[in-house]
Amino acid sequence: MSAKGDGSKLRQTMAVLTNVAHISAPFLSVFLIVHLSAPALANVGGSSLSSNVMLLGREYYQTSFGERYFLFMPLAAHVASSIAKRIINPRSASPRKITSTLSLAAYSTLLIFLPIHFYTHRVSPANPSPPIFAVGPSEMDYEFIKTGLARFPWRSWILYGGLVVSVMLHAVEGAQIIQASRFASRKFCMRPRTRKIVAGAAVVPILAGLWTLSKEPLMVFASLAERYEAAFARSWVYRI
Repeated sequence: MSAKGDGSKLRQTMAVLTNVAHISAPFLSVFLIVHLSAPALANVGGSSLSSNVMLLGREYYQTSFGERYFLFMPLAAHVASSIAKRIINPRSASPRKITSTLSLAAYSTLLIFLPIHFYTHRVSPANPSPPIFAVGPSEMDYEFIKTGLARFPWRSWILYGGLVVSVMLHAVEGAQIIQASRFASRKFCMRPRTRKIVAGAAVVPILAGLWTLSKEPLMVFASLAERYEAAFARSWVYRI
């Protein structure tokens, strides 16, 4: 096969992978808006409002259908297509440098903050062995978050803060790329510094909400608080 034919197939493959990455992004954006609204709203309604919003959000992202097709599949498609682009054509201008804000935010989320967050908040609480005894969905509200902030403060702040900052930086950088490639308009083009300011503006109310939660007294039975703590302690990060 000619070099021209190889180049044409490579461009087609890269175009398909780019489309997959871009199409999956809105699903993840909706999840983030729903999921992160809960801690942000603690600024106006405390843990009670946050818990209520979280319970409503679960109807979108934590049902068997919603979690599979609105979260896990788009996330897998987004990650796989982006990694595949870098592997297939590492010298292309399309995959950003690994030291770019987009890439650093993506890999810190994917390799560090997201796995720890998922294990701590989903896998570990579901453990049926004592002393956790499988904390059920009805028992998992923002008192769990408050317990983590109270019992493991510096680790919780590093992990929550790192996750939120990384996700927001990646989301803003990615939105700029999609806007530029899909709409080819400079009208809404933001400079790198502006993009960081926008990401910071999104981070502030979320972390402020967590700060509000950390100042509330724990409103949970001692027995349940012990199960919460045991769930956190199953993660090696919380045993350091």
